[in-house]
Amino acid sequence: MNIPSEARFPSVGNRVSIRYRLIPAVGAPALTDVIGHLEAIHPRVLVRTASDGVVEIDPDSVVSVRELSHRTVRNSEIRALEHAAALAWPGTEQQWIGGWFLRSAGGHTSRANSAVPLDMSATLVELPAIVDWYRDRGLPPWLALPERLLRVSATGVKATRVMVRDTAVADTSPRVRLADTPDAAWLGLYERQVPVEVLTAVVDGEVTFATLEGAAVGRGTVTTAPDGTRWLGITSVRVDVRRRRRGYARELCDGLLHWGAARGATRCYVQVLADNAAAIRLYETMGFTLHHRARYVSAADLLTQ
Repeated sequence: MNIPSEARFPSVGNRVSIRYRLIPAVGAPALTDVIGHLEAIHPRVLVRTASDGVVEIDPDSVVSVRELSHRTVRNSEIRALEHAAALAWPGTEQQWIGGWFLRSAGGHTSRANSAVPLDMSATLVELPAIVDWYRDRGLPPWLALPERLLRVSATGVKATRVMVRDTAVADTSPRVRLADTPDAAWLGLYERQVPVEVLTAVVDGEVTFATLEGAAVGRGTVTTAPDGTRWLGITSVRVDVRRRRRGYARELCDGLLHWGAARGATRCYVQVLADNAAAIRLYETMGFTLHHRARYVSAADLLTQ
């Protein structure tokens, strides 16, 4: 299918896998693939590879484009980061069933009301028990599935990009105010009706709530992954609709990066819905790159397949 559109390409500089058509030749394959960093999209697609230099591709010959992490990411690294992230957004009740970490919070937010496979022992055998656990709490049994950790073919919903960077920053803004709990002003800007006990919940870690001059708010957590990495998680970033595109989100995140680094976090992650192009562009300009993807799948639906 011929779909020469820039919209299907990630930003220049990202690492990609591109499948494209070759000029037909006797005994030659009709399609081929190239993996490398995207250097240009038009008038020709340019991909710099590790072994062949720059490969030039006719945009009209491109069949598919998939963005990859900037470097090869092992499954163990995905599992470690997801473990730290689960501790940072654990809901108000948690339980392990096999290799699954189950969280509930009265239905407030998808992350706090889903089961994630954090141990290598997690399998689909546990699904009936997971469904029962959530049913007992009057909740749908959602699975939060990072890519590659479990073989599940279902497309799912809320496709998410997990993006990462180092925490090191030059300085922080004195205008960013931090507090242990969200006050009325923070909750007013956040707008979502999430109980304070859900927002402040963290397991074996620290949490802070950042406010920038009544223009932006965000939440920061520091938790430790099983491999020893101290991760800063930046979540719940909101900017007043009347004050967007003025650098407030970046300034707020810099304040949280400074806070996390001061508490021993060496790496930072954000979890962004795949269709939130504005947030993705912001985090890319701040040095965040794709680590892996995730999605939500109904455990009940899997049991009926």
